[in-house]
Amino acid sequence: MGRAHDIDYRIIGGDMQLVEIGLDPGESVIAEAGSLMMMEDGIRMETIFGDGSSGNKGLLNKLIGAGKRLLTGESLFMTVFTNEGAGKQNVAFAAPYPGRIIPLDLGRLGGKVICQKDAFLCAAKGISVGIEFQRKLKTGFFGGEGFIMQKLEGDGLAFVHAGGTIVEKELVSGERLRLDTGCLVAMTSTVSYSIEFVGGFKTALFGGEGLFFATLTGPGRVWVQSLPFSRLASRIFAAAEDPKGEGSILGRLGNLFEN
Repeated sequence: MGRAHDIDYRIIGGDMQLVEIGLDPGESVIAEAGSLMMMEDGIRMETIFGDGSSGNKGLLNKLIGAGKRLLTGESLFMTVFTNEGAGKQNVAFAAPYPGRIIPLDLGRLGGKVICQKDAFLCAAKGISVGIEFQRKLKTGFFGGEGFIMQKLEGDGLAFVHAGGTIVEKELVSGERLRLDTGCLVAMTSTVSYSIEFVGGFKTALFGGEGLFFATLTGPGRVWVQSLPFSRLASRIFAAAEDPKGEGSILGRLGNLFEN
């Protein structure tokens, strides 16, 4: 795997963030389709199969890379933004929903980070965006992300997005952290990931926290989000289906007494 382009960046905003990437002449950044916010005049945009890394050269490798992206629910294509101007040019990418953009320097994180399948936003060209299969059957079925997660490999900068507030934790060897399966954003490759039943029939049925925990075991670094998109979407859908019941003590029962 070749060296990733050495890009500069700054993250702008609070709850709805964007990342502005500074490209020197000849440098490129790859991004998910639809994430572009704005770009300066010297930037050229090109749609490609796969991620444009050295591991995806040749038609067969490009087709394999594009097929892997389908498994993660992403588009067949990615977009490359290249500075073809004489001086430094900027391109900006916006977060898809309220939360935080997390910069990951893969060169300092062991060269590989595993993340939830819709977390990737953009990265320096040369970063490989692939898939990571969950080898354990139970983890695949009940892990909240299915059998497949994204993996980012390389030695440069990549950016992922997650909802709400982000907590970064460094786990020492043997240290365990249990969390809601949807709250996991990313982890380094040294972290062990498994699924555990919450335990207790009453707790499972009435606890309101789901039937399973994700258990992460160190050593390594993990990133956790306070507001998974699935949780945000379910609250929005619930409010849209019953706007009159919102804030009412009786909720849906209150509708029975309306004329």
